[in-house]
Amino acid sequence: MTNVQKGLAEFIGTFWLVFGGCGAAVLAAGFPEVGIGLLGVSLAFGLTVVTMAYAIGHISGCHLNPAVTVGLWAGGRFSARDIPLYVIAQLLGAIVAAFLLYYVAKGSPIFDISNGLAENGYGAGSPGNYDLWSGLIVEILLTAVFLWVIMGSTDGRAPAGFAPLAIGLALTLIHLISIPVTNTSVNPARSTGPALVVGGLALQQLWLFWVAPLVGALAGGWLYRRIGADSFPRPDIEGE
Repeated sequence: MTNVQKGLAEFIGTFWLVFGGCGAAVLAAGFPEVGIGLLGVSLAFGLTVVTMAYAIGHISGCHLNPAVTVGLWAGGRFSARDIPLYVIAQLLGAIVAAFLLYYVAKGSPIFDISNGLAENGYGAGSPGNYDLWSGLIVEILLTAVFLWVIMGSTDGRAPAGFAPLAIGLALTLIHLISIPVTNTSVNPARSTGPALVVGGLALQQLWLFWVAPLVGALAGGWLYRRIGADSFPRPDIEGE
């Protein structure tokens, strides 16, 4: 695949992640009588990854996340020279998705941007008012585990064809754990798009949602490479 194809795939995939996941939170989570709630939002984020992993995984690897890209480099699965291309494409996809989501949301007379656009935060920006250290710890830990799941499920010894399900379910579980703490990032691009639209406190706190996921991803990728690494990509199986 060419760099243009890979970049476009990452743009589309990250757009879908942010529009689908944050869109579920903004448009459907609190809808009167039939709102999908935290469980629905968690599933929405997981489903965006599952669907895009099958749709573009063969084109770009379906990172959709600067932390995943950097973590896969730390794990020996990705070239450093391609990191800027992927990160820029991911950021653009997330930003475009956030602005389009805002445009759709403000079509309702009851929408108020002061209620947020599923942005991430800690302290006053946290859904449960969790402090900076709680946010930092949970984002580092869950991003590290996310990288471990990504690398393990795509390992040459893992069952073939099930990686998108494992990765999507992992992201669902991550959201079920941490929405009350930070509104769940584990993804700097996902955090940047809504923060640019909302501004204010979300932008002031955005640094944490770059630092923590990147630290966690580096740790998770490096640790898997040292402990459980196997050949990648999966070798051909004789007889297939």
